[in-house]
Amino acid sequence: MTDSTTTTTGAAATGTATATTDGLPLAPGRWALDPHHSHVGFAIRHLGVSKVRGRFGSVDAELLVGPTADATAVTATVALASIDTGNAERDDHVRSAELLDVERRPTMAFRSTSVRGSGSDWVLDGELTIGEVTRPLTLDVELGGVEEFFDGTRHAGFEATGALRRKDFGLRFDTGDALLGDAVKIELDLQFVEPR
Repeated sequence: MTDSTTTTTGAAATGTATATTDGLPLAPGRWALDPHHSHVGFAIRHLGVSKVRGRFGSVDAELLVGPTADATAVTATVALASIDTGNAERDDHVRSAELLDVERRPTMAFRSTSVRGSGSDWVLDGELTIGEVTRPLTLDVELGGVEEFFDGTRHAGFEATGALRRKDFGLRFDTGDALLGDAVKIELDLQFVEPR
């Protein structure tokens, strides 16, 4: 990683500069999620021959940028009942006690434990909790840049991917486990808004 410097990444049009944290062109402080320009998605194999893709519509996340990468952290909470795979009947089944059991497991929560990388390529190590089960989760993160929105706010964009095994979290599908893949691919597109 590089030492903290000053850069104009994403700010050339306005002539402003943004302080960085160990190579991240992000101003220190609490960056709030822009839910209107963010997507929390996943993909899972069905019958072993194709993938079903879906998303979660209710997400709360925060990026806390500290003076160093070691002091930078991400937290997120997802309402599992907000799942949307494009099929209402399937979504109701996934929410039921047979799989997600959203009455018992209302949320999925992530908290980072380390941030490492440089330039546009970063790795976010953390812990994912679903219900009463917590497991390590690593996300590969690409920083898309920092740009000014039309309302004057500055947004940072990130793409992140990772994978988990649903059975590690007790998400078994007793009547059809062979029909549904165990590996779940995580696909995130997130925008965070710079603190004023």
